[in-house]
Amino acid sequence: METPLANLGSKKLINKHEFVRVIIQCLYSLGYRKSAVSLESESGISYKSDEFETLESCIRDANWDACIETLNRLNGLTNETRASALFLVLKQWFLEYLNLGEDSLALEILQKKMSGLEVGKDKVHTLAFGLLSLKDLGLDKEDPDGIYNFRKKLLTELEKVLPPPITVQDRRLEYLVEMAVWSQIDKCVFHNSVDSVTLYEDHQCDASQFPSKTIQILSNHVNEVWYVQFSNNGSYLASSSSDNTAIVWKVLDDGKLTQRHELRSHEKPVSFVAWSPDDTMLLTCGNIEVLKLWDVETGTCKHTYGDADFIISSCAWFPDSKRFVCGSSDPEKGIYMWDSEGNEIKSWKGTRMPKVLDLAITPDGEKLISIFSDKDIRILNVGTGGERVISEEHPITSLSLSGDGKFFIVNLNSQEIHMWDIAGEWLSPMKFEGHKQHKYVIRSCFGGLDSTFIASGSEDSKSYPVPIAGGRWQESLD
Repeated sequence: METPLANLGSKKLINKHEFVRVIIQCLYSLGYRKSAVSLESESGISYKSDEFETLESCIRDANWDACIETLNRLNGLTNETRASALFLVLKQWFLEYLNLGEDSLALEILQKKMSGLEVGKDKVHTLAFGLLSLKDLGLDKEDPDGIYNFRKKLLTELEKVLPPPITVQDRRLEYLVEMAVWSQIDKCVFHNSVDSVTLYEDHQCDASQFPSKTIQILSNHVNEVWYVQFSNNGSYLASSSSDNTAIVWKVLDDGKLTQRHELRSHEKPVSFVAWSPDDTMLLTCGNIEVLKLWDVETGTCKHTYGDADFIISSCAWFPDSKRFVCGSSDPEKGIYMWDSEGNEIKSWKGTRMPKVLDLAITPDGEKLISIFSDKDIRILNVGTGGERVISEEHPITSLSLSGDGKFFIVNLNSQEIHMWDIAGEWLSPMKFEGHKQHKYVIRSCFGGLDSTFIASGSEDSKSYPVPIAGGRWQESLD
């Protein structure tokens, strides 16, 4: 028999006894009972602690007094944990008395033994109702296996309540391995792969996983391209231009793009596009243009919103693909909410509202994030009306939201990109710099698997990708 006190690993951080114990538990959970029993015998280490085996024996024999005495003797339990464990045992005792028709003894358990426990009164009240309806609590006199199954369930519940080393957290080894794998992925600077991660070697993606070269140039527009955005399912790309058009591109099986529709009915430059979450509709607008809603399948305009005097800077969809908001750089217009049938639903406006430069809706539809000409970022809870304001030191030019809706980035005319968390836990932003921004509106966006990198345009005619884990720009793309 090997000593259970030896430590394992190159750094001697792994307690051998604990390691073998979680392996045995893993074997049991995977259904390899014979292997688990064999390992217990060979190592002399039991998956269950002596204390828990004593509890199991008491519960199996319905020796409730001994079970309670064992729980009271256990060291290292908080008052709350001990009370929760005692309640589970007393509950079982109570129910078994009910099952035997011993209502007076069951009532005694309820009144004398449970009354002093620090557990919610609602739990005790639920048991009291058991005097009237035994089946509602899971027992049936006509079920011969009912008591056995109920005691087995009690042991499972105690395993969840009692702390290590009395018990081992369920599927502990799987959890530890998964956390180790996730840590490697989290530290992988170039991680951008949907392939499963192997356990046979350490995980590390090389730079080939990261976008680093131009594969196609789209030249169908006849003037400056001001905005591009892929559809949510990745099947299409939309681009807008100062040539007064927007183009919908189809992504082919080989990754190349081909023109699907040219959207012509704007009279002035188109500066912004937004895909509906279901990718069936596309919004287009311009700083001195109306807002238009297009059917992606047919390429036809379904609705026109506003008029020539309604200066729209940006728009964003709610997750139901039925409602959207648009922001205006005219302070008197503010922010409007419309539906896809052309009806105005709500508006936020007033003489004191600054110009809206860009906005976004979180994937859950709960938060409206807007950037304003006064250097403020405002995060509005659409349901409650509560608002959080983040003030930047320099003017903000654009806003982009991560795919999971937990983070957003803003471009500043100070040639910095700031990344903030929407929950408001960060006291300061993560910062990225190196691109050039002086005169024009430069936009950045999240990209890659799980929004793991940021890409930004630049006034030096290059684009700059950066892995968020690395925190610095990679080689620029010409």
